[in-house]
Amino acid sequence: MLRSAALLALAIPVLPVVAHAEPVTASLATESASETPASATDAPAAETTDQSETTDNIVVRAHERSPGDPLEGANRKSYAAVQAVDRAVVGPVAKGYEHVLPRPIRRGIHNVLYNLREPVVFVNYLLQHKFGKAGETLARFTLNSTAGVGGLVDVAVAKPFRLPHRVNGFANTLGFYGVGAGPYMFLPIIGPTTVRDLIGTVGDRMFLPVAVGWPFTRPAYGVPVAVLGTIDDRIEMDDRLHRLRDLSANPYAATRERYLCQRRADIAALHRHGPTPFPAPDPSCMPPVTQPQPTTEPTHP
Repeated sequence: MLRSAALLALAIPVLPVVAHAEPVTASLATESASETPASATDAPAAETTDQSETTDNIVVRAHERSPGDPLEGANRKSYAAVQAVDRAVVGPVAKGYEHVLPRPIRRGIHNVLYNLREPVVFVNYLLQHKFGKAGETLARFTLNSTAGVGGLVDVAVAKPFRLPHRVNGFANTLGFYGVGAGPYMFLPIIGPTTVRDLIGTVGDRMFLPVAVGWPFTRPAYGVPVAVLGTIDDRIEMDDRLHRLRDLSANPYAATRERYLCQRRADIAALHRHGPTPFPAPDPSCMPPVTQPQPTTEPTHP
């Protein structure tokens, strides 16, 4: 069993753009646009100058080498290769999947995939001494696996239960106990990560088939589940990826800083009392966007 679990863990592709590929609302992709004045000519000249200087500073900082990124040269090459593959293969496949399958079917598959992750969330809440959230996660998994027909229907999130899906993993547990992140890396299959998060991700992938059991200990079942999970995650994060990759002055630096900022927020949330912000990404971690200026046609009298 352990040998099969190891093979499955290596075969499971994690979408190589962000960690914790959870549902992202479109507001993250538009929040910056709503803060931009409707017309640049309405602002005083002094404010325009200040905005220009701020933009220049953002661009300069984006090109500076991060002290937490000693492998930046190799990371940038890996990032460029991954984005090329995403544009040519992963993105189009995800779009085709989204357009071919009806939304109810995609939602059912999405629910099943998330339900399979609940045992990992449960165990890590136990390790973090968050027994209330561990109990809620166990109740959610039990409800969806039974009344939800194997997780096809997310009955736990609705009334009267109101048990939302939360994100947790061994990387968070390591951070909770004070393990440092280590150098930042961008790996071809894993995507943005750190040494600590890479170890945690491998732990998650090894534990999943063991926790769920047969038939997911067999690659013939586990690999298709992993592929569907990658496609599902790619669809869910499309708006965030567009903002990081297409609307940032430096996509690589924006992806790195967003990832590191979000991971700091994730670990900090575990040390606070009350509800954790998972799975919502921290809006303050999203980098500023570089929006193209609209072209205005000359008006003729």
